[in-house]
Amino acid sequence: MTKAVIFDLDGTLIDSAPDIHAAANRVMMRRGIASFSLEEARSFVGHGALVFIERCLAARGREAETALRDQLLSDFLALYESAVHLTKLYPGVATCLDTLTKDAWPLAICTNKPEGPTQVVLSHLGIQQQFGVIIGGDTTLKRKPDPLPLLETIARMKAAQVVFVGDSEVDAETAQRAGVPFALYTEGYRETPVDRLHHDAAFDDFAALPEIIKRLLT
Repeated sequence: MTKAVIFDLDGTLIDSAPDIHAAANRVMMRRGIASFSLEEARSFVGHGALVFIERCLAARGREAETALRDQLLSDFLALYESAVHLTKLYPGVATCLDTLTKDAWPLAICTNKPEGPTQVVLSHLGIQQQFGVIIGGDTTLKRKPDPLPLLETIARMKAAQVVFVGDSEVDAETAQRAGVPFALYTEGYRETPVDRLHHDAAFDDFAALPEIIKRLLT
């Protein structure tokens, strides 16, 4: 019986908000749209690039401009593909992944970040080879919180049991709808209080995760 661990990416393994923020401000300012603070940009992350751009426009009262939205999305994705230089692993992630790999846990990524930028940032950070399956926001027909991407990840891993590790409302809903145990990393992009989010375990230090996984998959 194969047991495996599936991770969200942005806000869970990596803090990519600084790169996303910088790319968004570049494309917005080209069109004469006021720039965003880092915290504003961080609050828009989680549902994929299209929703991110839609939230940016809504914050500036221009959500009805669909042609502008499409132009901004195209410009943003062109920058986003290589926006990795400000992105960092959260503390303890590298050691945790090494521990899980040494303990022979199959690992995968299920993220709403497009697959291309996902592969680029994982390679840049030197952890791409640790994940046997990588599902991005454009890999399947739907994105999280629809359970399809997570269920597709499980199917490709041929896993009978999994733990999904994420940081956000989107991840919590995805795990709940897919019917899999959910470990909540509390230091990511979440806005809802922990006690109001569905989760089977919560942690703020990646050193605790290997034991949480063993407990949830016993």
